Amino acid sequence: MSTEPTAVRSDFLKTVRERGYYHQCTDLAGLDAVMSAGVVPAYIGFDCTADSLHVGSLIQIMMLRWLQKTGHKPVVLMGGGTSKIGDPSFKDESRKLLTDEQIQANMDGIKKVFAKYLTFGDGPTDAVMVNNADWLDHLNYLAFLREIGVHFTINRMMSFDSVKLRLDREQPLTFLEFNYMILQGYDFHELHKRGGIRLQMGGSDQWGNIINGVELTRRLDATEVFGLTSPLLTTSSGAKMGKTANGAVWLNEERLSPYEFWQYWRNTEDADVGRFLRLFTELPLDEIARLESLDGAAINDAKKVLADQVTALCHGAAAASTARQTAEQTFEQGTLSENLPTYPLSPEQAAAGVALLDLLVTAEFAASKGEARRLVRGGGVKLNDGKVEDENQLITAADIIDGTLKLSAGKKRHALFKTA
Repeated sequence: MSTEPTAVRSDFLKTVRERGYYHQCTDLAGLDAVMSAGVVPAYIGFDCTADSLHVGSLIQIMMLRWLQKTGHKPVVLMGGGTSKIGDPSFKDESRKLLTDEQIQANMDGIKKVFAKYLTFGDGPTDAVMVNNADWLDHLNYLAFLREIGVHFTINRMMSFDSVKLRLDREQPLTFLEFNYMILQGYDFHELHKRGGIRLQMGGSDQWGNIINGVELTRRLDATEVFGLTSPLLTTSSGAKMGKTANGAVWLNEERLSPYEFWQYWRNTEDADVGRFLRLFTELPLDEIARLESLDGAAINDAKKVLADQVTALCHGAAAASTARQTAEQTFEQGTLSENLPTYPLSPEQAAAGVALLDLLVTAEFAASKGEARRLVRGGGVKLNDGKVEDENQLITAADIIDGTLKLSAGKKRHALFKTA
């Protein structure tokens, strides 16, 4: 890599650096020159391993959004082909192999989120979505080995951290998975050939795969192309971004309600507020500087702004407003909000009695009955705002007030069970 310039001219790279998206680039000065000269099509790949992306992918989605806002063309690559293998990068074991039907269902779910962040169409800076199964599914194996395989050495592939760390932990790496980096590299060549793509972006864990694609495309197409990575995020306390005690923070509302999504951002650690405002909102930098300078109880106002802004982008302004009102009613005004996560409870269940532990699992406050027992024993469970002492308590009709039962775990997780 060349020495990186202290200043860049292109609006996109200025934004990337100022807001904290930048980690590494194959040739920053060269990319800056290309992006200053005209529209640059750039892509990020998303494998279809679940029916929704989660907050861990949000930094890449925001990079595509800023790419479009600064006059360039975002390309969303759906990994319909590579999902059949699964990226082994920094994983301890092989991913579960998915059927074609599962991959298609996951792709259909993932596609929903991009329409909220990008403008799709046929214009020069309109976003497009492509599927690498369109070319990978039809490769001739021997022809592919002769044309592409000769450009990859086992020595080089073994040197990448994503491979070395797996082997250092004495975990098997199948030949199927070993091919992933070759196929991802081939994607860049194919996208350049089909659509003039000049830049691949991704998280820093994809650096080795991106380098492969850059070098392969240069050799095959005799064209200068570029790779750019963002930092892998953790919270200030070291927790993995987008993970909670209840699991992943999903972007699709079928997986996680807008209220729970809003609440995740409202609970941001104080030290992360400024960084997350820069990465996940479009607020001006001077306003972010003002918000992150707040201290004491006032920092909670900045967290609400963060939650409002991120939720509005992902779920719409109306959902963000409703989520904030729900939280304020629940936590600040002490009233019962109808917008809390709600689950059905049949009159028959209420008459027969339902185990409290089962309701805790249903509300996703605990992953198992054993975990639910520990939650009760720790004093963290409330029923209609009254502390629960008995882990074996049965919920009956006597606990239901006006057709509603309120269940809480800690101070910030609440759910309603309704009989009507």
